[in-house]
Amino acid sequence: MGTIVMSGTVVLVILGFGNHVYWLAAVAVLFLYLQYGRSPSAPSGRPGGGPGGGSSSGGAMPADYRSYRDRRDMQAKWERRYRRERPLESRRQEREKSK
Repeated sequence: MGTIVMSGTVVLVILGFGNHVYWLAAVAVLFLYLQYGRSPSAPSGRPGGGPGGGSSSGGAMPADYRSYRDRRDMQAKWERRYRRERPLESRRQEREKSK
């Protein structure tokens, strides 16, 4: 993916000598790629480091399921917090679901 973005940026820069709008497009492409295109490489805070586990996980659970479970648990935590802080809205939503 990075190779495609870089080659596209080079093409836009070359075209930019004739029309400067292409330079702006090249900058926008690089900005969007740096913001949203790369996968996160930060360690997950587990003893094994990043995805793929470590010696403590024993490889029993795939990394993508672990990340899914972490996201699911975080979503449940936020839903509980919302229900706790806004009891009237959460009751209204429960009534609308049951209809």
